Amino acid sequence: MQGPKPDEKYPMKGFPQVVFLKNFITKPNIIVGDYSYYDDLDKPEDFENKNVLYHYPFMGDKLIIGKFCAIATEAKFIMNGANHKISGLSTYPFSIFRNGWEKVIPKQGELPYKGDTVVGNDVWIGYDATIMPGIHIGDGAIIAAKSVVTKDVSPYTIVGGNPAQEIRKRFDEDTTKKLLDIKWWSWNIKNITDNLSVITGNNIKELLKI
Repeated sequence: MQGPKPDEKYPMKGFPQVVFLKNFITKPNIIVGDYSYYDDLDKPEDFENKNVLYHYPFMGDKLIIGKFCAIATEAKFIMNGANHKISGLSTYPFSIFRNGWEKVIPKQGELPYKGDTVVGNDVWIGYDATIMPGIHIGDGAIIAAKSVVTKDVSPYTIVGGNPAQEIRKRFDEDTTKKLLDIKWWSWNIKNITDNLSVITGNNIKELLKI
């Protein structure tokens, strides 16, 4: 056996709250890699509507989540559509209500735009964490529960708080570089399965031998 198939919607028998996300994504501006899962007792299948907020197609931004990510209940991704014009005296979005107010529709470039939100591979996002627009989270990072992530997170770094701050690096610089070079998540699934004890262990030298 080589683990669950990535196209399984519910990979844990008896636990329908855990879903492989990519199998429930219908929107072209959300991309999720194999084996990344979301855990929620309340309709985990509706992740793209319930957890990815203000994601309007006309904004053009994408949410990209890598492989083997673990996303806990109530984690939220705030997308660029949440932004209001802040260069004027008022931030109220008059134009969206039309009926004569559409005359002040923001011009291109007037709304803050942070680009795509990108989550790397093997990232753990804790309970009720919030990821703000345009954030890039590096491979192997950990986002603590209830964190509000307002700036990019380096690979293999643990962050927490509001706004989220670095708590510590998971590994020294040399080990981190080697892990990023190895990219075990890109191996074929047989190779991953055969070497699970090494991947989940803490001996980088053993991983380098594979």
